[in-house]
Amino acid sequence: MIYDNPIFFEKNRVYRAYKGGALLGKFVGDGSGDGNYPEEWIASSVTAENPNPTSEKEGVSITDNGGFYLDDLIGKYPREILGEKRELGVLIKFLDSALRLPVQAHPDKEFSLKYFNSTHGKEESWLILATRPGASVYFGFKDGVTREMFSKAVDQSETDAGAMERLLVKYSVKEGDVIFVPAKTVHAIGSGCLILEVQEPTDFTIQPEHMCGDIRLTEHEMYMGLDKNICLDCFKYQSTPLIKGKPITISENGNMRREMLIGKNQTENFGINRITLKNSSFTPDASAGVYVVLSGNGTVTAPDVKRKIKRGDYFLLPHNAVGKCVIDGNLTVAECFAQ
Repeated sequence: MIYDNPIFFEKNRVYRAYKGGALLGKFVGDGSGDGNYPEEWIASSVTAENPNPTSEKEGVSITDNGGFYLDDLIGKYPREILGEKRELGVLIKFLDSALRLPVQAHPDKEFSLKYFNSTHGKEESWLILATRPGASVYFGFKDGVTREMFSKAVDQSETDAGAMERLLVKYSVKEGDVIFVPAKTVHAIGSGCLILEVQEPTDFTIQPEHMCGDIRLTEHEMYMGLDKNICLDCFKYQSTPLIKGKPITISENGNMRREMLIGKNQTENFGINRITLKNSSFTPDASAGVYVVLSGNGTVTAPDVKRKIKRGDYFLLPHNAVGKCVIDGNLTVAECFAQ
């Protein structure tokens, strides 16, 4: 059965107002360039919050064996895929920014429940996979920035492209950096970043900047149907130092090493481990976890599957497939899961 094996998916690019995609195209080897489909949603059961969606389920992954939407497949086989979990509980993306994304923040659970009728906010984390020259991120307000100053900058952003970013702290980033972004923290991914983004399973973004490059954002893209003053409550007006993760070795056995990149010290919502194999093998054990190949080549073997995998490939490990699947080769894999 499909749930006794790792589940692979069709390509799942999602529209965004910002441009990117060339670094992602190079990373996964499909030759795509920069455009308005700069994100690949990975083993996703989440629908994108886009003003003009390409389909009613834009963002939801489709299996490459049978063409099933992942949310429908989970609905049909919940225990076999999720085990004791009630939902997949995590959203994972490749994200490639050719230009700076709008200044934004994501809601916490309280805000989401009140205004979006959702039990999930949108804490997130970034693993920097590759960069272009000058790659950077903006994270946290500079000292002394007030709600009133930020509100004024929102209005000024209609004609002044730098009005909002001048209130934020800018950091250079490099391949391998790990950053955690708490809910309600002001931020913007700068130009030149290819990121593996792991987050709570929503697409809730408050981005009250009028312009994204040469594209004027709609009111819905800025405020998600809410009033401006309500949306300003989605930001914490305080200086927040950049929160960088430090890999912690969980286990090491000969030519296999498993490190924790994001764990319960940062969030109770999701976790990220990094598994490095050197002519070695590993039995994945994260029930309903998602495995993403970050570098190298190898093979996945399961009862009904033997498949070569390379950088950019990914799969979902159903609960029923735990203990039945082996990854081997020379490769590095991200293991992403709901806590």
